[in-house]
Amino acid sequence: MLFQQPHASLDPTATVGAQVAEPLRRHRRLGRAAAAGRVVDLLRETGIPEPRLRAGSYAHQLSGGMAQRVMIAAALSADPDLLIADEPTTALDVTIQRQILRLLARER
Repeated sequence: MLFQQPHASLDPTATVGAQVAEPLRRHRRLGRAAAAGRVVDLLRETGIPEPRLRAGSYAHQLSGGMAQRVMIAAALSADPDLLIADEPTTALDVTIQRQILRLLARER
């Protein structure tokens, strides 16, 4: 589920990378190193600049648009059969909106 207010869904005490990696480790059973690599890939795919650096950031260090993209990356990381998105591109600029919609279409 992708909500409109990502800062309300992100854990303020965990890094972005840890939050995106959690579904990878729990649902896809990836090891720590493999999950970390996939986190960087997912952040890159969602248009996060400097994904390696941002993986070590906390939610309060992100803009609303970046936080939304982190939520999208976390939702896609578990390779869900169903993804419910409540206006997932509202906080994003037009260029990033297009990138996210293409990503979601590809994942579909």
